[in-house]
Amino acid sequence: MAHSKLTRRDVVKGSAAAGLAGLAGLAGCTGGGGGEEGAESEFPALGNYPVEGDTVTFGFNVPQTGSYSQEGKDELDGYNLAKQHLNNGGGWVDQWDDLSGDGVLGYTVESVDGDTATDPDAARQSASRMISRDEAIMVSGGSSSSVAIAVQELCQTEKVQFMSCLTHSNDTTGKECARYGFRELFNAYNTGAALAPVLTDEYGENQNFYILYADYTWGQTVQSSMTEFLEEAGHNLVESVPTPLGTSDYSSYLSNVPTEEVDMLILAHYGLDAANSLPQARDAGLDQDMELVVPLYNRLMARAASDSIDGVFGTADWNWQLEDEFSTSFTDAFESEYGEVPSYAARLAYLATLQYAAAAERTGTFYPPEVIRELEDYEYDNAGLGPETLRGCDHQAQRPVLVVRGAPAAEQTEQKLLNISSTTPTEDVAYACDEGPAAECELGPYGDE
Repeated sequence: MAHSKLTRRDVVKGSAAAGLAGLAGLAGCTGGGGGEEGAESEFPALGNYPVEGDTVTFGFNVPQTGSYSQEGKDELDGYNLAKQHLNNGGGWVDQWDDLSGDGVLGYTVESVDGDTATDPDAARQSASRMISRDEAIMVSGGSSSSVAIAVQELCQTEKVQFMSCLTHSNDTTGKECARYGFRELFNAYNTGAALAPVLTDEYGENQNFYILYADYTWGQTVQSSMTEFLEEAGHNLVESVPTPLGTSDYSSYLSNVPTEEVDMLILAHYGLDAANSLPQARDAGLDQDMELVVPLYNRLMARAASDSIDGVFGTADWNWQLEDEFSTSFTDAFESEYGEVPSYAARLAYLATLQYAAAAERTGTFYPPEVIRELEDYEYDNAGLGPETLRGCDHQAQRPVLVVRGAPAAEQTEQKLLNISSTTPTEDVAYACDEGPAAECELGPYGDE
């Protein structure tokens, strides 16, 4: 893993190798019952730091009910596998130099989980309990971007780190960004940048497109970014229409699509919503008059709408069919534990947990500002997508984007529903810190200023 910064952890190890007694040069006496090697007395109390006792608690806040509940199950499976590997070894823990398989900083990792109900208020309440009652040192989660943004804001206030999982809205690392939040998943802007050239190559220039989108921060930014990049590519917006999150019957919206005018119908829906809207568009015969596009795929939608996804383009975070060593080892470990291949929701959850733990190990403490600084501009190539960077200016991962396409019905299996069409390199979807969503980002304080 590429990272050249000399960390406090390196200093500690060097001191030990030189035979220095204790860590007097770094801190006074050890605190708690774990192994932060004296860091407890080096930094002041902040958030849920210092950690007391022999265990450290992570909070996993996922939708166990609501429109995105299936994603929540996959996330929780990924989180629990990460916890198991952190404590006992396995998977990426055995491949990452920063992790030992014997807990984190000498502490056994425990977890609490909550149900966001795909609702920002419920998510905020659940996360608040994790922080105040369970003393979680880190919270992770999100399937709805509105949920992720609400919890990220809470964590910034409480000075508890938030490692987001599923959140694709531009706003998460744009105008709603936070010093205490980080995101691995690409955003709606990246999806637009990746999909527009593919759709142009496949369907030709000067296409008329129509958008139905989920009416909250995620769908709104997908609508905005898809429109921006498709218009830049020479296509023409006919109309964009908001639909309520949780809609089950899209017939009234689909019946208003002007079939004689529209060449591409963009369905910016996710989870159960997309599992409803895409088949209903097929049933209405719209695929006979226009091309259908789903900007962001997920496993639930692909499974539920398997008869309808044939040839439909979209993007995805990651896919178990990738053959690099990290994708293979994660897929093998997950399948061994749960009896099925992982979704990208599971990868995001697993990575968020391990990435936080590894940063704490590298810097030698759970003290939030130190962990945050360690992750800012951190370069890594051990998460299944090749070289990536967690950018310091907006805490958005700079990484490639997979363009996928629904597999033909004859090729589909229970595990394989999507084919990887292409991988858009980072430089083709990236934007500068003063451009795009990042231009609106003000991260806020570390808390130790």
